[in-house]
Amino acid sequence: MKEIILSLFAGMIIGIIFKGLKLPLPAPPVFAGIVGIMGVYLGGLVFSHLAKLFS
Repeated sequence: MKEIILSLFAGMIIGIIFKGLKLPLPAPPVFAGIVGIMGVYLGGLVFSHLAKLFS
């Protein structure tokens, strides 16, 4: 839980800095970004399960 809170806090600080400097946010569109992150996480899980299966 601590990692989640720290990640959220770091993201908010970065968002504030980028908006304050009038730069585009360093993030993809909201829904596409969330789906992409889920895909990376699920891909890692699948790889872990396949590695256990074939070892």
